[in-house]
Amino acid sequence: MNAVFVTLLALLIYAVGYRYYSRWLAQKVFVLDAAAVTPAHALADGIDFVPTRPFVLFGHHFASIAGLAPMLGPAVAVFWGWLPALMWVVFGSLLVGCVHDFAAIVLSVRHRGESIGGLCESILGAKAKALFLALILFGVALAMGVFVYIISLLFSWNDDFQPNALHLATTSFPEVAMPSAGLMLVAMVCGWLLYVKKKPLLPVTLGGFAALLALIGLGYVYPTLGFERSSWPLQNTWIWILMVYAYAASVLPVWLLLQARDFLNSLLLVLGLVLMYTGFFLQAPTFDAPAFNPSPTGAPPIFPFVFITIACGAASGFHSLVASGTTARQLDRETHARAIGYGGMIAESLLGLIAVLACTTTFSSGSAWAKLYVNWGAVSASLGAKLGVFIRGSASFLQELGVPTELATTLVAMVVVSFALTTLDSATRLLRFNIEEIGVTLTKIRGLGPCGQLLGNRFVATAMACAAIIFFAFYEIDGKPAGLTLWTLFGGTNQLIAGLALLTATVYLKKQGRNYWPVAIPAVFMIAITMFALVRKLLDFQRSEQTLLLTITILLVLIGVGVSFTAVAALRGGKQS
Repeated sequence: MNAVFVTLLALLIYAVGYRYYSRWLAQKVFVLDAAAVTPAHALADGIDFVPTRPFVLFGHHFASIAGLAPMLGPAVAVFWGWLPALMWVVFGSLLVGCVHDFAAIVLSVRHRGESIGGLCESILGAKAKALFLALILFGVALAMGVFVYIISLLFSWNDDFQPNALHLATTSFPEVAMPSAGLMLVAMVCGWLLYVKKKPLLPVTLGGFAALLALIGLGYVYPTLGFERSSWPLQNTWIWILMVYAYAASVLPVWLLLQARDFLNSLLLVLGLVLMYTGFFLQAPTFDAPAFNPSPTGAPPIFPFVFITIACGAASGFHSLVASGTTARQLDRETHARAIGYGGMIAESLLGLIAVLACTTTFSSGSAWAKLYVNWGAVSASLGAKLGVFIRGSASFLQELGVPTELATTLVAMVVVSFALTTLDSATRLLRFNIEEIGVTLTKIRGLGPCGQLLGNRFVATAMACAAIIFFAFYEIDGKPAGLTLWTLFGGTNQLIAGLALLTATVYLKKQGRNYWPVAIPAVFMIAITMFALVRKLLDFQRSEQTLLLTITILLVLIGVGVSFTAVAALRGGKQS
């Protein structure tokens, strides 16, 4: 089947969804007020609460949510066919993910920039907050552990990497290590110029982006900077290097590194997406994968697992942490929430869509696709390899524009790594906020005040966040990296957070006397399918005697049930706030 027609239809649906549905949500459901004083102004501190231009904040928000997940999830989920993956990416984002992100920003802005955990306490009560904080701590640490593991794999010099044949790599792309490190320095210079020297945005942006492109070119020409394989850092060393960076990014003022880095990265991703889609339409490929493959060998059932395998490309609870933990604290006007929240999620969904296309249309034939996706064991053996499918597939689109094969591969690999890193640094900061909120709760309990005050220190809280991420980065099952096992567990946790965040928004809207059904319906859907998937995973862990994962999954189910019952009780109360 011709993939161009399907893609054009999907793009039209995105445009209609943003033009009409998001406007209706903004005007009739959330009733945005341009004159409202946002927390960025009311609580401005120059560290976390910083009024920010909407263009810059969109880039920061977009880059923070668009990590590995919207590329990696579809690369795995297309095993069930391109049609279910594409439909969940498109319709899931417009009706669930975009609504979720939009709602999280609005609720946080109207509650003094509180994170989703704080919102639970304000709207659902202290018990719900405690459960949500525990869920967030586990979910984000697990996801970032997987991210760090995969980034370290991409940075490593593995057997499939050849400095003189970059396009042949499938899991190893060391040529992007130096540009990634250089971008951190460029971002700090840009942040200093914008906020200390008060330089105009346009020349700083152009200079910073030109420097980023130059760094990518330098990485392409000198992929290992003259180092031999024996002196190149090993994968475990890269994990520690990445965590040192994540720690620094978490404790530094948001304007000094995160804002500028995420903004520059968003420009890179926009450029990459434009080039990929342009090349795709020029290539005009057909689908090599089957439209529907409901029962592939060894795979879990398509329902509900396609909905948790593709998380961030369609709907993601992690986004509510970004929306409430960082974005809402930088929102200049309440009305900017529509473009940044709903629009930002559409932009990420476009990344998920191109991932579906890259992993289903860039093979020589259907048999070539089937050879790579031969069974679930082959799919799940290496998440890094499946990410390599996306990188090489997307690079083939760029080749249609005349970009040399190796340069195209380097550019796409840089896009992948850059957004994984921006998610890592933002998520570490969000974990810091989460641990600090746990500290605030402990200070209210007799005898635990000193412990709570210690957790309230941003340096201590960040150290604990990094320790949790490191645990999952090194976690193994039977002596091997946990891989897809942790990924599916992350997907379940992530979607559970999304469902509970939507449930929180439902209670808020009902208390305000507004139409809450556009939020309530996706909330019930997400919680139902996620709880079903978690129960299935629970039985799998019990059969395989994975005690730790079994215990964690049981706790996740109990947390989901606990918060859901609390929300139902609040809905039945229906008190006006």
